[in-house]
Amino acid sequence: MEPDTLRSAVRRVMVRLIPFLFLMYVIAFLDRVNIGFAKEEFQAHAGISDAAYALGAGLFFIGYALFEVPSNLIMTRVGARWWMCRIMVTWGVISAAMSLVNSEFLFYLMRFLLGVAEAGFFPGVILYITYWVPHAFRARCNALFYFGIPLASMLGAPLSGALLELDGVAGILGWQWMFAVEGLIACVVGVWALFYLDDSPEQAEWLTEDQRNALRTALDAEAEAKPGPHRLLSGLLDPRVLYFCLIYFLIQCSVYGMTFYLPTQVSEAVGSEVGLLVGLITAIPWTVALIANIVVNTAADRLVQPKKRFVAAASVALGSVGIAASATFSSPVLAIAGLSVAAAGYIAVQPVFWTFPAAYLTGTAAAAGIGLINSLGNLGGFVAPVAKTWIESTLGSDTAGLHLLALCGFAAAALFLTLSRAQDPSRTSKPQERGSFHEN
Repeated sequence: MEPDTLRSAVRRVMVRLIPFLFLMYVIAFLDRVNIGFAKEEFQAHAGISDAAYALGAGLFFIGYALFEVPSNLIMTRVGARWWMCRIMVTWGVISAAMSLVNSEFLFYLMRFLLGVAEAGFFPGVILYITYWVPHAFRARCNALFYFGIPLASMLGAPLSGALLELDGVAGILGWQWMFAVEGLIACVVGVWALFYLDDSPEQAEWLTEDQRNALRTALDAEAEAKPGPHRLLSGLLDPRVLYFCLIYFLIQCSVYGMTFYLPTQVSEAVGSEVGLLVGLITAIPWTVALIANIVVNTAADRLVQPKKRFVAAASVALGSVGIAASATFSSPVLAIAGLSVAAAGYIAVQPVFWTFPAAYLTGTAAAAGIGLINSLGNLGGFVAPVAKTWIESTLGSDTAGLHLLALCGFAAAALFLTLSRAQDPSRTSKPQERGSFHEN
């Protein structure tokens, strides 16, 4: 009966928690990238140059990186529901305050503070899922959570486009409406999180006692079997954790390099200004990503952990083929098709990626290590727009930046293939195997 009880408990967790978590991620990702929809109007009214825009878009990730690990450690002390509420309310207030930006300095400051406010949200959720979901079900749960990215663009793109078209209503510019309304939504959902989330299965009254016991037994057994470090400092300095950081950095270079400029690319492909039409068309690549995400990660959960790296490598490589194709073809249809392949590959790879550190780390090392991987990895969001602008200016090519981002994805695929064989979390690692890093 215990396996049946465990499966029913996991299904209940997925129904109860995952939809709310990806709602939070929809809002987080939308508030992070909505600057891409307001790019032209925002730059024109606030006096922001292309170089300043690229720098400001990336400064988010500096603040984000600096406070990721401390934020994750605080969450382990105060609990997820209080900390997630704090994160969402503060980032909502700052996102809304972006509507008041009227200079490059204020743009830099607000983007940096937005990163500080949101720091810890994503790695906090990844860590939070490990409190509830055993490893055999985790890629699917991560994939459902990652629905937030395509849904943020499927639903958020038309929303942002529609808000931009409120330009002049009540004497408020369209981009100001967009920042203010979407920031307010984050505040409302943040308060909701305080009353909706539970910190652990033991507190979940919506689970039966047998379900709580089955989850705790399975999760405790996995924690004891994980081969990685358990303590904070060892989790930060572990070579494999740093290797994960490099892989995630390259993935994020590709993801954010595409995301920040996707509305502009679609606008140029269809020959229309950014607005509701472009917002609707921009939703097409993310619709494809939504489908690919669940298909790829359901398949990945059927594989033992070492073989999941092949799925991850294939996904990120396919994404790079797509983004390179979008830069190569002048046909709007082929360009959108390329962007759809890119979105599918880059989104599908990330839930698979997070199964590796989650299968390796436990204890305080998991909080610190997952925070470090996400913080250093997300510096790709700072590097990508700056590097894209620089190489296009240097080479005098409008497509060189996208080809550079594609190379980052191919490099990530190569690193996945050289990743050491992760231990099956159901087995206890032998001491001599814990230090292995490359394939035998």
